[in-house]
Amino acid sequence: MNLVAVKSDITTLRVDAIVNAANNSLLGGGGVDGAIHRAAGPALLEECRLLGGCRTGDAKATKGYRLPARYVIHTVGPVWRDGKSGEPGLLASCYANSLLLAEQLGVRSIAFPSISTGVYGYPIASATEIAVSTVIRHKPSSIEEILFCCFSERDLEIYRQTLGRLEA
Repeated sequence: MNLVAVKSDITTLRVDAIVNAANNSLLGGGGVDGAIHRAAGPALLEECRLLGGCRTGDAKATKGYRLPARYVIHTVGPVWRDGKSGEPGLLASCYANSLLLAEQLGVRSIAFPSISTGVYGYPIASATEIAVSTVIRHKPSSIEEILFCCFSERDLEIYRQTLGRLEA
């Protein structure tokens, strides 16, 4: 399994699946969620309406529509409160449940955004630690490449440092 951190627009990545940091309604929003919905087109919203929302920590899949990715795996990250309100476990569940769903779909490559670190306020260093350690611990057998897609150079550097430390 190849783990790589990249700075890119997740909607342009040529992977089997991209993960959407969605809200509970799955009906679009700001940040990564809004960008994915805009790039995929209105058919994504129509399919999401049929899913009945998603609980925090869970994951649901749709087609990718106009995206290069075949699938979008929607997961709802926790809103940061104080780190003592179950946020770490919920964030780890986002990654684990997304990987389980990806395996069920036969995905060989997947890209994750930095879940919950935008408007949900999760501190990037803690979120990165959880993301990378959960993926390494999960060891998905069918997935060959996992990308951590970063929005900024600062986030990219944090992911690269964490990958270097945890993969060693």
